[in-house]
This record gives sequence, structure tokens and C-alpha cells, in this order.
Amino acid sequence: MTKVLTDARSIRIKGRSFLAVVLSPDLPFEDWLGRLDDLASRSAGFFLGRPVVLDLAGLDIDRAQLKEFLEELAKRNVSVMGVEGARPSLIGPGMPPALKGGRASSDVDVSEVPATVTAAPEKAKDEKSSEKEADAPQPVIMESRPQLQSLMIREPVRSGQSVIFPEGDITVIGSVASGAEVIAGGSIHIYGALRGRALAGSLGNAAARIFCRKMEAELIAIDGVYKMADDMPETLHGHPVQLWLEDDAIMAEKIN
Repeated sequence: MTKVLTDARSIRIKGRSFLAVVLSPDLPFEDWLGRLDDLASRSAGFFLGRPVVLDLAGLDIDRAQLKEFLEELAKRNVSVMGVEGARPSLIGPGMPPALKGGRASSDVDVSEVPATVTAAPEKAKDEKSSEKEADAPQPVIMESRPQLQSLMIREPVRSGQSVIFPEGDITVIGSVASGAEVIAGGSIHIYGALRGRALAGSLGNAAARIFCRKMEAELIAIDGVYKMADDMPETLHGHPVQLWLEDDAIMAEKIN
């Protein structure tokens, strides 16, 4: 006899893959939180609404310390979706679940580096109205087929937008406004002003580069190494620039 195995009360469960930021704190937590506050103060809204995984591998802490640390992160609007590399005894009731099997990527480094630089899309609004938009990007993951190696955005990326393409390069025919961000698994090419954030090599590609026609970025990153606007030489501001990674430091030069 044939039986119906589903009915109106059935629950449908699907798999999804999401891009998350991995934070790898070190001890003492107070000092690390101070550095996190510095990053957040210079890049408003960077963690707002963004999923975060906490990597605790190698840290000798107890459950009370972890609970207090999670509370401090919550005060900073850092939403921890899971904990990786923690002993099972550390995870208690009400804490984010333990995670395993995440795809490896590069560590995020917000420390100082040498002064050599030690430096779906919508129609753009005018610059003044764009600057009044909210700082926190609203992630818009561009749909793509596996065989694609590049994504071309034919219009400016306005404030509040986040264009993410892990499969390869992103080319923007226009500017990236303040409060917007572009995240690519490969290189980023911007044929206009870069006023927002550009993160190249997001899945561990140290050979990725960033090219822009006018450098006014809030933040740039290559393979997990970050640089804030305040840390970039004034000589680069407003000029065509290319940036690359060399010995874990972001290097830059003007393009003639």
C-alpha cells in the first residue's frame, strides 16, 4: 500500500551557504576589545547586521570568561552566530553553538603596517544624498553561475549597498559611494571614485589587487589584511591607485 509521507504539518529544511566574518581574539580580552573599538570607530556600521564566527582556537579560557566576552561583543552590536575551536565544556546554555568544518580563509589583521601604504546594483543618487544614507551596508549577494570568473556592475554602487562575489573579480563601471562596499574573491576594478570599502581576495587570495580611478576609500583589504582611511598616505588621496599585498603588508602606488 502506498503511503503519503508528507502532509500540511511537515517542516521543510534547506541548506544555505552564507559569508561570515571570523574574529580571532587574543588575550587579554580587554586589550583586544580596545582594538576592536578602534576599528569600529573608524568604520561605522562595519559589524552591524553582519554574521560573525568567533574562533577561539588556542585560547586558555573558562566558560565564565567566554560568557563575559560574548556579552561585551553584544554591547558592540557584534552578532556571534557560532563558536569555532572551543572545547565542548566552554559552550553553555544560551551561548552560540559550536561550529566545525568552516572553509579556511586568512586572518584579519588590523595592526599597523609599513607606511609605504602602509596604504542587485541600483541607479546612483547624487553624491550628497548618498552620503546621508545609513552607514551599515545591506548585503546583496549577486547571483552567479559557478563557471563565471568575473562580475561587471554597470552602474555606480550607492551608499548602503554591498556587492559580494566570492567566485572571482568585480569590475564597477562607476564609483563606489561612502557607506557602500564591494567584496570579491579575486581583484576589484573601479572605474570611478572609491569612497566606500573594497575587500579583495576575500576567501584567501593573496594575489588579488585593488584598482581605482580615484582613491578616497574608507577601508581597503586584501586577503584579510585591512587598512583604514586614516592610515593611508595623503599623497594617494584623489589619485588613480593600485594596491597589492606584499609580506603581509598592503602596498600602493599611483597609476599614471
